[in-house]
Amino acid sequence: MAKFVLVHGSWHGGWCWERLVPLLAARGHDAIAPDLAGMGADKTPLSEVDLARWADDVVALIESEPEPVVLVGHSRGGIVISEVAERVPQKLRKLVYLAAWLVPDGATLLEAAGEVGRDASATLLVMSADGTSSTIVPEAIGPVFYNTTPKDLLEHATGMLVSEPMSVFVTPLRLTAERFGRVPRAYIETVYDNAVPLALQRAMQAALPCNPVVTLDTDHSPFYSAPGALADALDYIARD
Repeated sequence: MAKFVLVHGSWHGGWCWERLVPLLAARGHDAIAPDLAGMGADKTPLSEVDLARWADDVVALIESEPEPVVLVGHSRGGIVISEVAERVPQKLRKLVYLAAWLVPDGATLLEAAGEVGRDASATLLVMSADGTSSTIVPEAIGPVFYNTTPKDLLEHATGMLVSEPMSVFVTPLRLTAERFGRVPRAYIETVYDNAVPLALQRAMQAALPCNPVVTLDTDHSPFYSAPGALADALDYIARD
C-alpha cells in the first residue's frame, strides 16, 4: 500500500482528484488531495501566494506522514513537487509527473514552455487588472484541458476553476542532484494533450529522464477523462 499526495495544476483545486481517490483506495492505496494556498476552496489571498509557499505547505503535509509518500504533480503541479523534493527528499518514495512541467534547475515554467507558453498567454489567459493573476478564457477550457472528457464533467470542472497567481510561472527552480536528483522520477504522458503537447512532454523527459514512463490515450485531465486508467498507472508506478 502506498500513500499518495496529489498536487493539482493551474486554476484547479484538490477537487479535480475526486474520481481518482476512491479508485486508488480500491487498489489498496491511500491518497491526500489538498488545495494549494489560494486555490480550490482555500481563501488565502493570492497576494500571499508564491511557489515557495506552496512547496512549504506540501512539505508540512508530508512531514506529518509516518512513512515516505508517492508525490504526484499534475501540469503546473510538476514544479511544486520538484521544489518539495529539493526540501525533503528523504520523505519521498517517488515523484510522479502527470502531464506535468518537468523543469530543470535554474529555469522557469514559462521558459520551459517556450513558444507554447507565449502562445497560450496571448490566446487563453484573461489577466487581472494588476497583472498578478489569470483565469482561462471559458471557451478554451474544453478544447485545451478536457477534449476527451465527458461533457457533464467538463461543465462541472469549468465551474470550479479559479484564478492562478502568475508569479509561479516566472520563479526559477533551485534543484540539486544531491537532493532533488536522488528521488526516483516517473512520468505519465497524455497523448491527446492540448495544454502540454506530447512532444513537449517527451522533450522534458529527454532532459530529465524518468522511469517508468506510462502513456495514456487521454487529454490533459485523465483524472476526469480516464480515472481508471490513471489509477492503474499510479498503482503500477507505486509497485514498480
